[in-house]
Amino acid sequence: MSTGVIIALIVIVAAVAVVAAALTLLARRPQGGRTLRRRFGPEYDRVVARHDGDARAAERDLAERVKRHGSLRRRPLEEAARERYTARWTAAQERFVDSPRDAVAEADQLLGEVAGERGFPDGERYDERLEALSVHHGHRVHGYRLVHEATHSPTPDDRAGTEELREAMIEARGLFEELVSTERQDSAADRPDPAPDNRSRTPWALNRRQVKGS
Repeated sequence: MSTGVIIALIVIVAAVAVVAAALTLLARRPQGGRTLRRRFGPEYDRVVARHDGDARAAERDLAERVKRHGSLRRRPLEEAARERYTARWTAAQERFVDSPRDAVAEADQLLGEVAGERGFPDGERYDERLEALSVHHGHRVHGYRLVHEATHSPTPDDRAGTEELREAMIEARGLFEELVSTERQDSAADRPDPAPDNRSRTPWALNRRQVKGS
């Protein structure tokens, strides 16, 4: 092998090493506000509001979430499990007509179960699970927060409460659909909807006529 070829190979190897190092540093660099806003969607605004409008504090909070949960590997669902969860969610929808609060409690339970099966923190670790879900499903996670809070709320089950429960179920449906999606659909799960879409991918949808007494 000639000296020229050896020098050329050394230069190529060095260039590859430099590029790899640059990519590693880029991956480790904290995500900026625009990136975090795109990733978390409505969750970004909620965290900013929680920090009294301090965007920098909110972004530090969100960046820490990404650091803790960004490398989480989501496990695929078996088709039988997907069908089972979908059937239970449909049953919860049907139950909502006569017992809205029980239906919402079932939705809360279901989201925790399917999230755990997909690889998110399970059991009683609701706060940790919510944070992890927000990293990977930032545009949908608020629905889980709504049904969980509604499940543990002392609010009487009156007309106003029923309307709030209905909205919680509708919001939670988006996260449920993403959690039971196929691996191919998972790759697009964190993207915001390009336009409002009122069609449901599951075989049901809530509306005011379905709420008893509405």
